[in-house]
Amino acid sequence: MLRILLFLATNLAIMIAITVIFNLLGLKGALDAQGVNLNLDALLMMSAIIGMTGSIISLFMSKWSAKNAMGVHVIDQPQNQTEQWLVGVVAQLSKQAGIGMPEVGIFDAPEANAFATGANRNSALVAVSTGLLRSMSADEVEAVVGHEISHVANGDMVTMALMQGVVNTFVYFFATIIGHVVDRVVFKTERGYGPAYYITQMVAQIALSILASMLVMWFSRYREFRADAGGANLAGRQKMIGALRALQRSHEPAQLPGELAAFGINGGGVQRLFMSHPPLEERIEALQNSR
Repeated sequence: MLRILLFLATNLAIMIAITVIFNLLGLKGALDAQGVNLNLDALLMMSAIIGMTGSIISLFMSKWSAKNAMGVHVIDQPQNQTEQWLVGVVAQLSKQAGIGMPEVGIFDAPEANAFATGANRNSALVAVSTGLLRSMSADEVEAVVGHEISHVANGDMVTMALMQGVVNTFVYFFATIIGHVVDRVVFKTERGYGPAYYITQMVAQIALSILASMLVMWFSRYREFRADAGGANLAGRQKMIGALRALQRSHEPAQLPGELAAFGINGGGVQRLFMSHPPLEERIEALQNSR
C-alpha cells in the first residue's frame, strides 16, 4: 500500500506543479479561442504531455521519495544477523524471480508493513518495517518479501505509471474544458482567461483525480492478487497464507495520516472503491482456492 500512496501523492503534486508552470509561462495560448470552442486536438496533446510527464517523473522518483518519506535504512553492509538473513532472502527470491538484486532496506514503524518500488525491475528497492520483522516468523517474512519481489518481477510500478499517465491525461483534458466553459459561459470572459478559469480548472482537476483514482485502485487490487500468487510460487503457498493471516492478527493496515486515510483498506461501501488492497480474507480465500 505504501508504494501506491507515495506514487499517487508524488504524481498528483508533480501534475499540479506542471499545470501551474504551463499557466505562468503562458503556454496555453494555443487553446485561446472565442466562445466556448476549444482546439481539442491541441488540448489533448498538451494534456498527454502534462499527464504522462507527471507520471513518469514520479516513477523515476519513486525510490528516492520512498526512502525519504519512510526513513528507509538501506543495508549496504549487514550489521547483524537479521540484516544478513533479510539480504539473503531477497537475493534468493530475486534470483528465483529472474530479476536483478534489489536494494534492501528497513524502516522504523511499529506496524507490519513492506513495499517494493523502482522504475527498473533490475534496480528496485524492497523494504520492510521493524514491526514486520518483530511480529512475523521467518517463513511469514519470507512470503511477504516474495510478494513484494513479485510486484517488481511483474513490472507493476511501470504498468501503474503508464495507467496513471493515461488517467492524468483525461483528468487534465476534462478539467480544462470545465474551467473554460465556466469562465466563458458563467463569468462571460471574452478574451484570454479570467480568475474563474484557473480556480475552476484546479478544483475540477483535484475532484476528477479523486474519481479517477477508483480506476487506479481497482487495478491495484487486481495486481495484489497476482503478487500474492507470485509470492506463493516463490516462498510457498502455506507461507503466503500464513503471512496474510499474520497481517489479519495485527489489524493491518496501520492508521494513515490525514487525506491518505481515504485509501485505507478497512471499511466497505463507497470506501471499498478506494481500497488499494483487497480485503485480507479475500486474498487468503483466493490462495486457498488456487491450484
